[in-house]
Amino acid sequence: MAPPLLEVRGLQKSYWRGFPRRTRSFHLQADFTIAAPAVIGLMGPNGSGKTTLFELITGSNRPSAGQVLCGGKDIHQVRADERDRLAIHYHQSYQVRRFRRVKPRFMMQRADSDYPLVHLFDEPQFNTQDGYIGFMLDFFRRLRNEGRLVFLCVHPNERLHLEILQEACDRFIFVQQGSVTPLPDYRALLNHDPVRAYLGDLLGGRAA
Repeated sequence: MAPPLLEVRGLQKSYWRGFPRRTRSFHLQADFTIAAPAVIGLMGPNGSGKTTLFELITGSNRPSAGQVLCGGKDIHQVRADERDRLAIHYHQSYQVRRFRRVKPRFMMQRADSDYPLVHLFDEPQFNTQDGYIGFMLDFFRRLRNEGRLVFLCVHPNERLHLEILQEACDRFIFVQQGSVTPLPDYRALLNHDPVRAYLGDLLGGRAA
């Protein structure tokens, strides 16, 4: 049996400030598994840890604790120049985030993959003209149909963004103050109290 496409096991990331007395300024924790191909919608307030989570999944940020397994491989033990064959992070205008090498290549594992298993789109720009949104939604579905896992991080500021998430995504994750909450569908997303508080007037006071 093939391993899950993505396993996030006891993942934690802390940032600290101050010297000599250090205080923790931010803490993210996540624990979830996505076994099969899907499009996952991800949202949360600014500064909640969304981009940090993406960086931990792709191996461009080192966790304080825990593991990220892509196709059964611990991405933080894979060669830095091959990690994007497992998980790739497209930041905003689709430029790819870089990886930091922390160990010599000979001490790291090979990716054993020629094409990313996990694609993470971090607040992509959706142009409303010339069918661009339809093109991107078809692209996300094609990746899923080819056996890939797609994350779509959107910071909704208009109803259109919620409509995109509803149409494109199979499941959802909400991130708030470093807490990562998986939600099974769009209805569960909009009935989650922290999500409703976050979206505010965008929902017009209605549940899904």
